Amino acid sequence: MSNSKLTIGMPAGSLANPTRGGNLIKLLEDSGFKTSGYEAGGPSVFKTVNFLYGWDGRPQEFSSQLALEELDVAIAGDDWIEERILEFKLEYNTQIDLQRVLPLNRGGVKLVGIVKGDTELDTTEAFLNDLTEKQDLIVVATEMPYLALNWLRGVLQKIDKLDEFNDFSVQKYKSPSKIKKGVLIYETWGKTESKVLNGGADLGLEITQSGSAIKNYGLKILETVYTSQTSIWINPTLKNNEEKCELLNMFLLNIYGSINAENKVLVTFNVPNTHREIIENYLNENNLFADEPTMSVGKTYTVYNIQVDTSGSKVPLAMVRYQLAKLGATNIDTLPIQSSIQSLEAIKF
Repeated sequence: MSNSKLTIGMPAGSLANPTRGGNLIKLLEDSGFKTSGYEAGGPSVFKTVNFLYGWDGRPQEFSSQLALEELDVAIAGDDWIEERILEFKLEYNTQIDLQRVLPLNRGGVKLVGIVKGDTELDTTEAFLNDLTEKQDLIVVATEMPYLALNWLRGVLQKIDKLDEFNDFSVQKYKSPSKIKKGVLIYETWGKTESKVLNGGADLGLEITQSGSAIKNYGLKILETVYTSQTSIWINPTLKNNEEKCELLNMFLLNIYGSINAENKVLVTFNVPNTHREIIENYLNENNLFADEPTMSVGKTYTVYNIQVDTSGSKVPLAMVRYQLAKLGATNIDTLPIQSSIQSLEAIKF
């Protein structure tokens, strides 16, 4: 691997689809890293820069690749990175140290523990305490077996049952159990809800965004086990390579700038100098600038530039423009912002 390039794990699946996964393709392009081939399944090529190399793959594999330094950087769901970290820890007694360096604010999901809807018990502790009094195997269905195992072992420890149910086995769905007592995890390819509903497992760990499918199946959520989104991950040993670390900082800063600009616009307007005080009072009262307003003072007019968040601001954009006009502002223009970077401190890791 050349020291002059960063090798980036490019995730196949929904993130590669422009209409799903928060549109990673557009995020990269807005950040100055336009790709070709990625949306078509690869090979991914960064067209506008020569220091990034795309390695197309599955997020499920990126943890191992980062640990082995096949990849310098990976774009993946936090859940898949954590799943593989836990697999190495629980199955192979091997510690992988990886670091999340930038959340991308997209691809958000929750992993929730689910049971049949007619279950009277409302907590995982109570459910497992009751279940372990009745049977020797705790049977779980999930696409995330090691996150599920780590969750259940933690609960078993809380209720003083871990020593008794310490053995575990991760297997394909309905393959013969390798253990007589403990936690049997069935790794599935989805439809966890159906398996729990129909008695194929005592409980499940399900990936959900809205919870609508769980509700449709009439199941009960015991708890939220893990909250995940798409993020940029690295092997911390990358910091020992000064050249690659510099490239990483540049990559992260530009990605951050595009994320930070989402749902923001630039409002620029003219104000007669006689109205400056009243305008600045309004801007200050509504937190419409940071340290001080950005302005260019002329003989009779001052030009102001302010950023306005359009995604749930306390003062809606429409109201801001209307109030500015009422206070004497003219030539009020609203412009899109492609990138917004406060300083290099934004991506310190």
